[in-house]
Amino acid sequence: MTPDDRPRAAVQYRTLRLCSNGGGYEALPDRRASLDLPRCRRALEAAGRPIIDARVMLIVQLPPEVTISQGGRFLFKTRDPELARAAFAQLLGLLGLDGSLAPPQGR
Repeated sequence: MTPDDRPRAAVQYRTLRLCSNGGGYEALPDRRASLDLPRCRRALEAAGRPIIDARVMLIVQLPPEVTISQGGRFLFKTRDPELARAAFAQLLGLLGLDGSLAPPQGR
């Protein structure tokens, strides 16, 4: 993968929090964002990650399963905050996004 294939973005993330239904964790961008999902898909496929492309979102098979929306939201299908945090850090690196997370927040 060349540096131009990485979905560079000025999207920043700082918080990983428990979803309102308690079924997973979510990371929301600090500001309104728009991710280039085709570019994200290419970067993840180049890293050998299985992807389901639903046009307006990507579903990535990591431990855990992760949904990435066009608006920059990441949804981690796990109740384990450390697993979500580790998967998020991995995705930030693969996608070339910025982020420094505070400890996961529960409700």
